[in-house]
Amino acid sequence: MRGPLCRLAFPLCALLSTCSLPLVAQQAPEGFHWVDFHSQQDQSVVVWVTRALQGEKWTAIREIGVQYDAALVFTTLRASPLAAPDEDTFAVWNVSLTSHLVTPLLKGVNLRWMDWLHYIPNKSEPAILYDNCYECPADTYLTSFYYDASHHTWTARWMHGGQGIHLWSASPPPGVNWTQVYAVMARGNGSEYVGTWSHFDFGSQKPPADYVYEYDLDPGTGLDQVQQLSGVSAQQMERRLCAGQSAVRGLARGQDSAYCQEFESSGVRHKRNAPTHK
Repeated sequence: MRGPLCRLAFPLCALLSTCSLPLVAQQAPEGFHWVDFHSQQDQSVVVWVTRALQGEKWTAIREIGVQYDAALVFTTLRASPLAAPDEDTFAVWNVSLTSHLVTPLLKGVNLRWMDWLHYIPNKSEPAILYDNCYECPADTYLTSFYYDASHHTWTARWMHGGQGIHLWSASPPPGVNWTQVYAVMARGNGSEYVGTWSHFDFGSQKPPADYVYEYDLDPGTGLDQVQQLSGVSAQQMERRLCAGQSAVRGLARGQDSAYCQEFESSGVRHKRNAPTHK
């Protein structure tokens, strides 16, 4: 494991340094490594990436992950020299190491590194949790990153509207009791997948509604898959989510909700109403 290191892009950018969280290098895919900003061997990559990002807005380069001819780059932006570090926004970029082409992947706040995820057995991807705003009722998202060999670029998983998988919201609709449950869970073959469940109780306004989703990869193509579950499949996912027995550490929430506890203790499934909108 590589410990926290303060990164300096290079002497001209010394004032743009920041401190990174530790990352598990042992699980990295073949041909991948995180740049060591203090290593002379990695300086050519650091200089290349810094020059490629000159036209973008950022205060510090936080991480650079290299696989073959592309770099996965994390930067932070501080609103002012007096702003607190936890108020920084972050951005993720793909930087070509052959053409200086820069592609933004996503941005957010409150970046949290997760364990490497394995949507396909024996293939790992760096994963993050993050929020969409600071000091607000934030939404929380999950995504991971993979090298797309056909396009020689880094890509983020399950992007929709500029964000990854929506896991949690701290701002329920007015007058609605919203139960949220999610988990990243393991299958017997070593692969992992994401499950989410939202139960909306509208009281006397209208019948309740459930939205149950499964996110994984097509084993043949490796492309993202999203399925909205219904019937028995939805019921089985709800039970797995509430049990949380195969959940990846740090990637499960809502199992202690009153709704989940009642569901697990009684063993009786609630009456389902098919949602009328997405």
